[in-house]
Amino acid sequence: MIKQDGKADRGQDPADIDFVSASDQSFLDALPLHGAANPSTDRQGTSPGSFSMAADIGGPRMFSSPDTPGMPAPSELTAWDFLPGGWSIEDHPDGCVGHNQGAGRAIRAVPPRGFEPVTQLEFARLGLITDAMRRVAEREPHLTVEQIRDEIAAGRLIIPANIRHLEYELDPMAIGRASKTKINANMGASPVSSGTDEEVEKLRWAERWGADTVMDLSTGGDLDQCREAILRHSRVPIGTVPIYSMIIGRKLEDLDAEVILETLKHQAKQGVDYFTIHAGLLRSHIPYVKDRLIGIVSRGGSLLAKWMLTHGQENPMYDLWDEICEIMREYDVSFSIGDGLRPGGLADATDRAQLAELEVIGELTERAWQHGVQVMVEGPGHVSFDQIEYNMKLQRRKCHGAPFYVLGPLVTDIFPGYDHITSCIGATSAGWHGASMLCYVTPKEHLGLPKRDDVKQGCIAYKIAAHASDVALGIPGSRDRDDELTKARAALNWERHFELSFDPDTARALHDEDLDVDTNFCAMCGHDWCSVRISREIQEIASGKDADYAWDKSKVSDALTEEQKAILEQRGVLDPEEIHRLASKTKRSMKGGKAQASCHSDTTSSSDAQAMQDKEMGTFVELNTAPAHNISKHDSII
Repeated sequence: MIKQDGKADRGQDPADIDFVSASDQSFLDALPLHGAANPSTDRQGTSPGSFSMAADIGGPRMFSSPDTPGMPAPSELTAWDFLPGGWSIEDHPDGCVGHNQGAGRAIRAVPPRGFEPVTQLEFARLGLITDAMRRVAEREPHLTVEQIRDEIAAGRLIIPANIRHLEYELDPMAIGRASKTKINANMGASPVSSGTDEEVEKLRWAERWGADTVMDLSTGGDLDQCREAILRHSRVPIGTVPIYSMIIGRKLEDLDAEVILETLKHQAKQGVDYFTIHAGLLRSHIPYVKDRLIGIVSRGGSLLAKWMLTHGQENPMYDLWDEICEIMREYDVSFSIGDGLRPGGLADATDRAQLAELEVIGELTERAWQHGVQVMVEGPGHVSFDQIEYNMKLQRRKCHGAPFYVLGPLVTDIFPGYDHITSCIGATSAGWHGASMLCYVTPKEHLGLPKRDDVKQGCIAYKIAAHASDVALGIPGSRDRDDELTKARAALNWERHFELSFDPDTARALHDEDLDVDTNFCAMCGHDWCSVRISREIQEIASGKDADYAWDKSKVSDALTEEQKAILEQRGVLDPEEIHRLASKTKRSMKGGKAQASCHSDTTSSSDAQAMQDKEMGTFVELNTAPAHNISKHDSII
């Protein structure tokens, strides 16, 4: 029962209030708000903001979704609990405060005499701030440089920046749940496709479309030359799976400790920023995969499983972990501890093999921290939507908040050719529930090596997932660009609309495909049915009236750029002659006047635009819709 003030009786669900008569406070009390910041800096619009948890920077949750009942709680341990032998902790006014070593303390680690820090983790533990941390603070304006240092010291944030790569073009960035969600793009030559020049071109292309890191997964051609070229040209961190290089030119059975360590040393010296090492897969785990529908789908995992069965020995990556850590510390190479038993289909997700490996990965994380090495952890894979939150929050507990880097996950298996979509759905959920970096999937997943457009499609799908996660988490400022585009859309300011979009060329090309005039409607609804135009004309509604987005006259749009032309050619909706017309506009071709360039300065009336639409989109029928909207001919509101 609802009381007169709109509040629900005691014991009722808060959502049972009358949203019409409720007070403003009762309205807010009925919503599942948990203290997260509004993702809009200026709290624009009427949305109450994020339904996520209050930010816990310096604590174990960082930015987090609310826990569904039954989810694992965060670990009480951090990297501070796994210092190298002979280290201690002291209070210091300039020390770290985001830790679990006692509330209100500012602390720093005290190493043995003569110790020289190399890794970002070691500098952070000593309370020191590096140039890389300062650069990250510039790129993550919601965090202070001290918070970045503290998150690194706690093991919850990494800056993958090999000291050699910093000598080239690398622009330092951070991965961790206190920072914005990142995406990774995979590329690499295979024995049957691509080469060094094409991979460098794909690197630049991936950077253009928002890849925050790139993994070189080459398995063919001159791997060393390809890696060197990518490192020298890359502005983003580069990761590799070194076992691929270890077995080129030799039998898998001949892989030994000397080859493993030499390969790692060589790639670290080249400047690789993070290594995927599949050390969590043990001999005891192999029986758990015998009944899987698709066995082991990780290349590194399958190779090491075969090696263990052939030799009857433990995983050499596990046995050599301490030696591997020493090499990685020398160049500040970060771990991306591989999930060799990730599920390759929904039928195998969250099984005993996967979770047994995760348990070992937690142990390896602790041991890497004891060596001063930065760590992130890789995760699945193919996971049904209902299991994603559990996977994210179990890793958060088992690995003590170390950043989680997940592939997808794909939430269904029956859409090959569209797995950039099936996986970015799972990736959005993964980001909201705790993943720090999302490894893209392209339309070529499971089918072949991605080409240039596949890289673009994969990056865009995952930028959508990462951005949606950040907004949902309430990361301050994450919705600002959305709000500006919404205001441009409300004002029907097409030029600003496209400028604010992630891919302006595609947005402009698709708009002009139907109606190449910037006016107060688009071809989706037409003039009379345009709800945005009608709202804009109602005086009592603020929508569309922002002075910063005001525009004067309808404009014939610019001639298509080469990229916009290519987009329309690929779509195949318009015939070549029409695309040519749009790509070579002049005033004469558009309106019969004298030939004149600078077509964007040409103007047209709204009635001309409607006439053009009628001509080009013959399926539209102009109607007087005022009666349908209950608007009289001389309505005073409009």
